[in-house]
Amino acid sequence: MTLPFFVYGTLRPGEVNHDLFLRGRTRSEEPGRLADTVLYAGPGYPYAVEEPGGGVVRGELVTALPEAYAGLLAELDRLEEYAPGDPRSLYERVERKVVREADGVAVRAWVYVAAPAVAARLRARGRAIESGDWRGRV
Repeated sequence: MTLPFFVYGTLRPGEVNHDLFLRGRTRSEEPGRLADTVLYAGPGYPYAVEEPGGGVVRGELVTALPEAYAGLLAELDRLEEYAPGDPRSLYERVERKVVREADGVAVRAWVYVAAPAVAARLRARGRAIESGDWRGRV
């Protein structure tokens, strides 16, 4: 299933991993928001933690070029240290509805959210980014 990716941290335009992984491999990048999620500051990168009734995380919906999709999906899974079924994964890749800022339409997208063990630690002693925007963390 080829879905766009919702990126909210170091993969956003202007951030370090955008150029390394996405430059020249996308058809579009447009602002979006993910509801019922709290953004936490991690060691150098953020984690989105799903919380019903929680906040909103801001980022970009990235649509990969068709010919780049499979390779990009595999590379992003490695970057996010996601392996299906592996309890050591830092993130899980899940399908969620993300709202496009331009027109308010909800779009199904892949989102990397904190894996359960990571999410539990962050809820207990993490630092939430109240704005929901990684760029406004400082």
